[in-house]
Amino acid sequence: MNLTLSHFLILGALLFAISMVGIFLNRKNLIVLLMSIELMLLAVNMNFVAFSRYAQDLHGQLFVFFILAVAAAESAVGLAILVLLFRNLNSIHVDDIDKLKG
Repeated sequence: MNLTLSHFLILGALLFAISMVGIFLNRKNLIVLLMSIELMLLAVNMNFVAFSRYAQDLHGQLFVFFILAVAAAESAVGLAILVLLFRNLNSIHVDDIDKLKG
């Protein structure tokens, strides 16, 4: 069986849809929100790599490295906010973030 571009695009769309469901169904837990955002970025990266391979061009794969760097920085900032929220309020609910003033 040969894997074609449509197989990768369908898988990327499925991962993107799962991440959208994770964001819309669970708006309370910050960890699940961060994981859903990361899954969304990985789905987009898979589409970039698939199109890059299909077009025989390395620009899409190079762009994926930049997206991964931004995703790593976003995860670091999100986890820092999560640790600060849990340390001060003993909660990781998104609704409690506005109590971190100062």
